[in-house]
Amino acid sequence: MQSYQIAVVDDDSHIREIVEAYLQKEGYRTIGLSSAEAAWELWQNDPPDMWVLDIMLPGISGYELCRQIRKEAEVPIIMISARDEEVDKILGLELGSDDYMTKPFSPRELVARVNRLFHRFGAARLFVDGAASQVRKPAVEIGKLRLVTDERRVFWRGDEVEMTLKEFALLQAMAEQPNRAFSRDELLSLVWGGDYFGSDRAIDDLIKRLRRKLNDLPIETVWGFGYRLRIEEGGDPA
Repeated sequence: MQSYQIAVVDDDSHIREIVEAYLQKEGYRTIGLSSAEAAWELWQNDPPDMWVLDIMLPGISGYELCRQIRKEAEVPIIMISARDEEVDKILGLELGSDDYMTKPFSPRELVARVNRLFHRFGAARLFVDGAASQVRKPAVEIGKLRLVTDERRVFWRGDEVEMTLKEFALLQAMAEQPNRAFSRDELLSLVWGGDYFGSDRAIDDLIKRLRRKLNDLPIETVWGFGYRLRIEEGGDPA
């Protein structure tokens, strides 16, 4: 196993130490932090490969830290909380977390979810980075939208737009098959890998982010089903 580093952010030192011990036993490197401020400093200087992030932190909340991290990268995030309300889980997923666990939880289950997340993110990278070797075009152009797949770059109306790994994977899937309606389950499988077990709201969040970044790109909602990139005759986005 590759020695990934995982940051465990929780102001409860007992929980933090238990989680770190189980992750280290699995072969991961860990770093324990008690505040979002310390976590943000780590992110700026030596970002880890994954975050296990408590919601209720002193000062800046885990929600806000998750939001800030997600603005910059697609690193895996597992949120943990003593709160078991559905609205809390949904909010965590909408802000960009990849999984949500309620305290008290089994450290062994957490380790299993960590393993699956790394596997899932590896599948997403394979989807993007291996695209050129699977009969995929080195570039996709639809009107004013251009994707350079082997460089993972996106241009909209002549300007380059920064994309995270999962945003690019989702956009590429729809751009390569314009006008096709993709179900949320299909998109989850394409972007995260076939073993995804979280909420399909994660796709809705990605779509919102793409719409913000690519203003007026016609990503249509197919109600009760999923999404499609609508292209008019002549090859221009509608």
